Amino acid sequence: MPDTFAELATFLEIPSVSADPAHREDVLAAGRWVVDFLVGAGGEAELIDWHGQPIVHGTIAASSDPENAPTVLCYGHFDVQPPDPLELWKSAPFALTERDGHLYARGIADDKGQLYLLLAAARQLAQAGTLPVNVRFACDGEEETGGHSIVEFIAADTGPADAAVIFDSGMIAAGLPAFNVAMRGLIYFHLSLRTGTSDLHSGVYGGAAMNAAAALVATLGALLAVDGRIAEPLREGIIAPTAEELTGWAQLPSGGGELAQQGATPADRTAAEEFYLRTFAEPTFEINGIHSGSPELEKTVLPVEAIANVSLRLAPGQDPARIAAAFEALLTAAVPDGATLTVTQLSAAPPGMVAPDARAIQLGLDAFTETLGVRPALIRSGGTLPIVAALADRGIPTIISGFSLPDANIHAPNERLPAAAIGTGIATAAAVFSRLAEL
Repeated sequence: MPDTFAELATFLEIPSVSADPAHREDVLAAGRWVVDFLVGAGGEAELIDWHGQPIVHGTIAASSDPENAPTVLCYGHFDVQPPDPLELWKSAPFALTERDGHLYARGIADDKGQLYLLLAAARQLAQAGTLPVNVRFACDGEEETGGHSIVEFIAADTGPADAAVIFDSGMIAAGLPAFNVAMRGLIYFHLSLRTGTSDLHSGVYGGAAMNAAAALVATLGALLAVDGRIAEPLREGIIAPTAEELTGWAQLPSGGGELAQQGATPADRTAAEEFYLRTFAEPTFEINGIHSGSPELEKTVLPVEAIANVSLRLAPGQDPARIAAAFEALLTAAVPDGATLTVTQLSAAPPGMVAPDARAIQLGLDAFTETLGVRPALIRSGGTLPIVAALADRGIPTIISGFSLPDANIHAPNERLPAAAIGTGIATAAAVFSRLAEL
């Protein structure tokens, strides 16, 4: 068997940043790496151009009687977030580094490192002649910038899939695994507000001419949550958590502790107490970035334009189209008279839910219990995986789990995964494939 560290390092050293057009070839290179891995494991695979986006589709057949064996569809994404700010990394972001019992690199936890666990487990069983299921892989290179291509691919796909497995999540804490049974949706917008034709001298015109930065701040401020709850039109369709879910969430680490571990300040007086409700089951509105005038240099300018990127996380049950329309209506109503606001929707993904009593989910729980000695908790996730709703629409029960920890620094400098998670993750993935043969 190959040296897993060295092999994983070659995957992670590819700077497959999908948000940066300059890394387009790197994203394709990461896709080709996955293709080569599957072919080298005895499978078949190809890199598909899906309307301009790269998708890897491949299969490693069951070791015996593949025509009658169940088929498991595995998903992972081979693109990553930008590594900025680079000065905060303690080691090069695209050079796999081990220290203090952790592996550090961009993509080690989200999601190339966790995709590797599924790939390596399927290869391990296949090369031993003990792979009891057909393992299909459908992976995309744009999850970090929307994930539309894989959703469209799954919707159009006619191949078999008795169950799906996604390792793009994490544990509640070390030794406490979890299965996600719901994921929030996401709508992302770019906003541009203008108040005139050119920037002005703030001494000559300040106080008389409208300031674009102030106008945008006022507009966005009207939509911010109050005590963790956004405006009613943006809450339409929420599927509230059951009493059983709430009881389970009460057993999770304290919300205050989770915030403190990340160095975060609670948003309001009840934010820590309601941490899991807000991040698992509530819609949110966030300002992801804002720019206007001269935020770096000392320049007494009255800006004529202000821009922002904002996003909505949707709770399970919500419809992206209806919420987007309600959001734009609220924004329009909040714009000061005389200002012009342009709203561009960049992406949207629906929330998704999984039936926890599905046979595949129960078998997956058994597999995790077998290798880890602990039965995973059933929780929701505050994140978004567009493919989850697409799989649910096809009636494919999906195991959504993973081995990252809350301190994984996903989307931040020094992204990391416990070094022990590689061996444990591969063993657990292999157990999942073996258990799913019972389908």
